[in-house]
Amino acid sequence: MRNKFKIGALALGIVIFFISCEKDIENEKFIGVSLDAEKESVPSDSLLRAVLEEEDAFREDTKAGRIVDISGMHVEKENPKKVYAHYMPWFQSLDYDGFWGQHWTMANKDPNIVDSLGQREIASYYYPIIGPYSSKDPDLQEYHLLMMKLSGIDGVIFDWYGSRNIYDYQLIKSSTNSFMRRVNDLGLDFSIMYEDRVAQQAVDEGLATNVIEAAQLDFEYIKTKYFSRPNYLKHDDKELLFVFGPETIVDSTAWNNIFSVFPEAEKPHFLTLWAAQDAVGDSASGEFLWVAEDHLVAHDYYYDTYLGNNSVTVGSTYPGFDSFYEAGGWGLQHEWGITHNAGTTFLETLNYTHHEAADFVQLVTWNDFGEGTMLEPTEEFGFLNLQLIQEYTGVTYEPIDLQTALDLYRARKEFAGNVDVEYYLDRVYRKIKKSKMERARLILLAVNTIYGS
Repeated sequence: MRNKFKIGALALGIVIFFISCEKDIENEKFIGVSLDAEKESVPSDSLLRAVLEEEDAFREDTKAGRIVDISGMHVEKENPKKVYAHYMPWFQSLDYDGFWGQHWTMANKDPNIVDSLGQREIASYYYPIIGPYSSKDPDLQEYHLLMMKLSGIDGVIFDWYGSRNIYDYQLIKSSTNSFMRRVNDLGLDFSIMYEDRVAQQAVDEGLATNVIEAAQLDFEYIKTKYFSRPNYLKHDDKELLFVFGPETIVDSTAWNNIFSVFPEAEKPHFLTLWAAQDAVGDSASGEFLWVAEDHLVAHDYYYDTYLGNNSVTVGSTYPGFDSFYEAGGWGLQHEWGITHNAGTTFLETLNYTHHEAADFVQLVTWNDFGEGTMLEPTEEFGFLNLQLIQEYTGVTYEPIDLQTALDLYRARKEFAGNVDVEYYLDRVYRKIKKSKMERARLILLAVNTIYGS
């Protein structure tokens, strides 16, 4: 395991080269095209056309839809510690969904307003490097999950708001479900973090007679829809299910009744927010840490309390905390913040000594822009946080590979509807899955040069 991390300069320039006559994992053999990066830093159009002609030979392997196989993506890591990203599947965009969702607008922001830098007005102090997006967009899902794999992240913990059509919860459920094929294709595990307050909201809306009944229906859905999938996250051969709280159901007897939906031998590990396990009683298997006002003091308390007591322990890390709720018109929900400090905050939590003893690490969060805990690339931080994750996990990938995934996303948008180019971009995706990064970059360069404006 790497115990020290270095913040290096982000290599945004791309050095392209092509290995001739190489037989790769897909049994593809290329013609003898070679490129001396020093003598020919800009490949000729004829060379790039030859690259695309080589890729044309595999058109018959392409199936309907973006994903051409469910083969996974094998990633070598020096650090055996499992790392999972807490993920918010709650965004909608005008171009994909027909409207801007409330997590981009809150009460007073309008993403249709674009500033002089080309950035839309969103409810956050930070701006995604790709701009505001829809969680259901397959291009977005491809981009986010490739970024995770290239960083050494092993899976996703989806923030989940129940199975009913209340507020935007149906949209969140639908978005979560739309990720299933892609997480499977890339070999990522996934889990669910249940927000138990939705049970009371279901009662308030007349959709259940009591919170136990409401939560049971949600757990039945989780058991049937998610636990049945082969890549649902397990620990010691038991599914891992999280609750953010509990905040509403705080009686252990109630939780015992809720968990009756699971046969005794099939009950999952159930992890509560730290210092909340007693509210669940015997149904709880452990607790997870979250962002707290007292920052590393909370880490000390958590690890000193729970390590070694046979509970499942989670080494949660975060890059900072900067809530936009008051500025966005949703009211003052936090009177404190934790500065990002140019990556230092994330580094000190990621590298916290006790993480070596925790069962796994939860990244808090991949994309909660409203609370400023996002780790995905932003205009403010670029790839910095993902580069730190790469250092922690010990993958062989570098920032240039993250740039390749970003370039693929941008090409998806620029050439949307061009069937020929979409085929080549599918080939780029497949090359990335096979860790053929130089070839992926060369195909992208060929596409942008020959088809770009």
